Amino acid sequence: MSRLIRIRFPNWIKSWINRRIPRADVQMLTQRNLFILPTAAGVVFGLLLLIMLLTGINYQNSLIYLVTFLLGAVFVGAMHQTHRNLSGLELTLVQAGEGFAGDDVVFRLRVAAGEDDAIALTLSGDEREVPVAHVPAGQSKDVSLPVPSVFRGYLRPDRIRIETRFPFGLLKAWTWMRPVASAVVFPRPIAAPEVISAVDDGEQTASSRSPEGNDHAELRSWRDGDMSQRVMWKRFARSGQMVVADWEADKGSPHWLDFNAFAGTDHELRLNYLSWLVLERSKSGARFGLNLPGQVIDPDSGLAHATRCLRALAVWGEEKPRDTAVAQHGSRKHTDIHKPEGSRVGAQL
Repeated sequence: MSRLIRIRFPNWIKSWINRRIPRADVQMLTQRNLFILPTAAGVVFGLLLLIMLLTGINYQNSLIYLVTFLLGAVFVGAMHQTHRNLSGLELTLVQAGEGFAGDDVVFRLRVAAGEDDAIALTLSGDEREVPVAHVPAGQSKDVSLPVPSVFRGYLRPDRIRIETRFPFGLLKAWTWMRPVASAVVFPRPIAAPEVISAVDDGEQTASSRSPEGNDHAELRSWRDGDMSQRVMWKRFARSGQMVVADWEADKGSPHWLDFNAFAGTDHELRLNYLSWLVLERSKSGARFGLNLPGQVIDPDSGLAHATRCLRALAVWGEEKPRDTAVAQHGSRKHTDIHKPEGSRVGAQL
């Protein structure tokens, strides 16, 4: 029975909070969604007041009565000021960031004060805490909150907490923000082995054949993005010239990053390899395309193209979190029939 209570009571509390604070990227802090309780120091302060009151009653000492009631008035005033410090604030999720699995992904929030100054605020979420010193009345301040990620996919913290203990630390007032927007977590880059793409002009061929043993080849100078297997290393050793052979039998294009080129490799690890290749091609300024099952990104170059490819790798086979779902540390719910459920290889490396 006690175990059942321990299981159901937290779930009931969480359901009650979720009903009281629905998901939204903009939240106004009002009496309906603010909570206030004494801190540990406030509990001790209250016990001392009780002891002083009992002592005054026992000895009928007017001075003890006076000090007790004055300190009690201070406690009540602190309670109103602590609650007022958050009341009227507007909390807005400005941008859900992007990052690689295993890194902190930054959520940028804006804290806008109402008619009163907001002092000594703290934003926290998933074991990260960011202090907000002072927001003057009628002004706003942007705050960057790092959220840890583990897996690729969509990342959305269940709750972001805003809290204050101003002015004396005797009470704490707080509330939560339950964002709707999700960050995107890219696969962690892992150095990829040399492979040959099976894609030719945006269309996938039945297989990629090794150029070894084929005498029908055209020689040309080496260009950025050419695979090392195509370099004529013996000729390079003799003359010092980087020459690349284009074999007629090899229909694969070196300008394509192909998901199917890593045969026999776990799907998550393939995405880690492709993430690394995207970064390498982007650094060199090479032109490349990305071929994923069900999605093809045409060859291009530049930072915007690399970011688009990384986003495609991050959300491949993933469903965007629903309003009631939680994407803790990055979503890993795979829906593609080609992806094995429960695969963790790429995230654990």
